[in-house]
Amino acid sequence: MRDKRAIAAFCVAVAAIFLSFYFDGKIIKFVSLFRSVLLDKLFLGITLIGSEIIIFFVLTSLFLWNENKRKWIFPLWLTLFFSAAASFALKISTHRLRPYQTEIVSTLSFLRENSHLTWSFSFPSSHALIAFSTIPLLSREFPKLKYAWLIFAILVAFSRVYFGLHYLSDVLSGALIGYIIGFLIVKYEEENKIGERIYRGIFGKKIINFGN
Repeated sequence: MRDKRAIAAFCVAVAAIFLSFYFDGKIIKFVSLFRSVLLDKLFLGITLIGSEIIIFFVLTSLFLWNENKRKWIFPLWLTLFFSAAASFALKISTHRLRPYQTEIVSTLSFLRENSHLTWSFSFPSSHALIAFSTIPLLSREFPKLKYAWLIFAILVAFSRVYFGLHYLSDVLSGALIGYIIGFLIVKYEEENKIGERIYRGIFGKKIINFGN
């Protein structure tokens, strides 16, 4: 039953991505109509908090805090690494311009300056990809936090569309790719215990339990 639900959810996600490609321009113009000074400040904070570096340090600290969770630090880092690598590879292979670069909508000058690197293209959204890639691991080890993180990941993804940095298809694709990467790494770790063996081999019992 669970496998059927997963397959159905995957098919719906893929269908939504293909459909969003057709309506990308209209959707991002519609979202831009709701911009305001208050929402700009709110979503600017969210999009900055959702950066790769902050997510790396926040989640690493979360797993370090609980001694029983530290064996999952290596799979976490592996998830973030493969997510960043997949995002980079897809960006430089697709070369899709960001919405504000095609002048469909505008964006803040601050975000324009920080999103105008030669390799920083629109597809997929690395913010969405990385935020969603950690959901399978958090769902397994911190089930009470998974819904809060899911809401955070959705807000991060939406903030990218809100500011005209990504199309809806960019964030939906990033979310799906990221989740698949996270799911596969969790599955691999459960079967092979690579992260657990690395943790024990390097640290043994010498790690200080910061949670006590």
